[in-house]
Amino acid sequence: MIAIPATSVANLRDLGSTPLAGGHTVRSGLVFRAGQLDRMDAAADPAVAELGLRTIVDFRTAAERADYPDRVPAGTRLLIADALADKMSAAGAPAAAQLKHILANPVIAEEHLGGGKAQALFADTYRSLVSSGSARAAYRTLLTELAADDAGPLLFHCTAGKDRTGWGATVILSLLGADEATIEREYLSVNPAVREAFAPLIEGFVTQGGDPEIALAVIGVVPEYLAAALDEVATAYGSMEKYARDGLGVPDDAIARLRERLIA
Repeated sequence: MIAIPATSVANLRDLGSTPLAGGHTVRSGLVFRAGQLDRMDAAADPAVAELGLRTIVDFRTAAERADYPDRVPAGTRLLIADALADKMSAAGAPAAAQLKHILANPVIAEEHLGGGKAQALFADTYRSLVSSGSARAAYRTLLTELAADDAGPLLFHCTAGKDRTGWGATVILSLLGADEATIEREYLSVNPAVREAFAPLIEGFVTQGGDPEIALAVIGVVPEYLAAALDEVATAYGSMEKYARDGLGVPDDAIARLRERLIA
């Protein structure tokens, strides 16, 4: 995975060059991941212009989209695929969708997220990214768009580009043949970029007396979050292929097209 030095998009990465089984790699220039795109400016940011994006898939909630609407380059399709819609309606806002609000008040954060509650909350959210209807629809959209005959360069994103986006990247890389160590390494590789992007928020939280461990649990990603989602796949479906076919409803021929397009 290659970090792209864009000036108007945080945590922008090309899944290209990620090592796969048999000495293969992911083909570069076709599938990208990022954080929110409210400042995206292809005209002023050559790194974005060079992507030649055809499609953007936005995993964020309605509230996130209203607060920070995507800025989409001319000629690019924007698809809304709210992965947490069911989770939001069933149990309130998950931490993955409420980064700024959670870290605004250290007292409330400690009450709701202290003592390991943050890690448990994120693990539960990751399980819902596998099992909920809205999440399955969102990741079905991602895979279907990547496998389309007329697919061009595609970017998928959420707010920080780490949780909903991280699971999307995990699904893609798994189906393409990346091993577990590679998948975990790529999943964790976003931590420096995410922490840099949210550094003022973290600093303000800690300055007000907030627990740094809560801030890092909310802002960063850890192996346990990914493990929760992978365990949900194994328990409910047995394999990533069956999850894609039976859980997401993506037919085998679409997965075959995806592999043909993206494996170099």
